[in-house]
Amino acid sequence: MQEQLWKSIVLVRDKSPLVQSITNYVVMNNTANALLAVGASPIMAHAHEEMKDMVSIVGALVINIGTLDDYWVKSMHLAIAQANALHVPWVLDPVGAGATPYRNEVLEGLLQLRPTIIRGNASEILALASKHTTPTKGVDSTHRSTEAVDAALTLNQHFGSVVCISGATDIIVHKDKTVKLSNGHPMMARVTGMGCTATALTGAFVAVHPEDPMNATVAAMALMGVAGELAAQRSKGPGSLQVNFLDSLYTLRESDFAERLKVGA
Repeated sequence: MQEQLWKSIVLVRDKSPLVQSITNYVVMNNTANALLAVGASPIMAHAHEEMKDMVSIVGALVINIGTLDDYWVKSMHLAIAQANALHVPWVLDPVGAGATPYRNEVLEGLLQLRPTIIRGNASEILALASKHTTPTKGVDSTHRSTEAVDAALTLNQHFGSVVCISGATDIIVHKDKTVKLSNGHPMMARVTGMGCTATALTGAFVAVHPEDPMNATVAAMALMGVAGELAAQRSKGPGSLQVNFLDSLYTLRESDFAERLKVGA
């Protein structure tokens, strides 16, 4: 599997897919820079008037509900409608799922549009699957990823989406296949938007692998975890980690990836 995942990393670098993100104010700069570092091309657009045209030229669409308002929700629906019409893959990041009734209502509407991939922490995945409030701590998880596997399988069965549960162990499920990744570093949780970055990178990988969203998700999360480990080695704290993480995404070599990758079923 390691060789296959590395080939996906190289493919993103070579193809430089255009990824549209309708995302939150907090992470726009972070996720755009991460996409550039892996070789992809980011665009952050949400104007209603250009959604149809914009989605027509991108390789993937990322929907992140971190900072919600009605205008952006309509932007999301317009963009997703065009993505579905053109068979453009789209990734849903259910930030803060379960925190408020409004957030839950918006997410339920988005789920009905059948995202290609859902990526969230354990609490968010549990909240999506249960259709009622699961206690969350802001946008942080109060559950371990292993606690949300059944919820992920439920979402997969209902909507056909590949589901990624982020945590100390990342768990990706689709149909009868489960992959676990044990890379990353605890300091990554001290940098805002790391989960949103993982979702954006997933968008880049599914843009070059639209026919195989499962392996695209695994490749994105593997890259995220290994780059985070390498960055943490060179960092004194969260501030330097942000810079070193981007550098690790950009400079990662196959030998470092192969040596550090921790993947299992």
